[in-house]
Amino acid sequence: EVQLVESGGGLVQPGGSLRLSCAASGFTFSSYIMSWVCQVPGKGLEWVSTINLGGGYTIYADSVKGRFTISRDNAKNTLYLQMSNLKPEDTAVYYCARDATEYDYWGQGSQVTVSS
Repeated sequence: EVQLVESGGGLVQPGGSLRLSCAASGFTFSSYIMSWVCQVPGKGLEWVSTINLGGGYTIYADSVKGRFTISRDNAKNTLYLQMSNLKPEDTAVYYCARDATEYDYWGQGSQVTVSS
């Protein structure tokens, strides 16, 4: 059974940092591109970042470029999103997703709230 289990969300002040983790199981993690997407209440899903199989190629939405870093540890079957210099507009539920031409499996979501 494919599972993506997220951890690391929470409440942080503007300018602060958080690291999200996504532990994968039930499939060969190193064989899949992985992505992070987010959703603000009342709005649609927004793509955040994607990483290739080996982790050497990453792309980011303009809104997070230079502040967020996606990475993966294929030995630990884990995807990460390091979030720095957080802004109130980053407040959302963040999901990791397996990217197989479409997002076919999703994590349960991690709430990130940026507020003073």
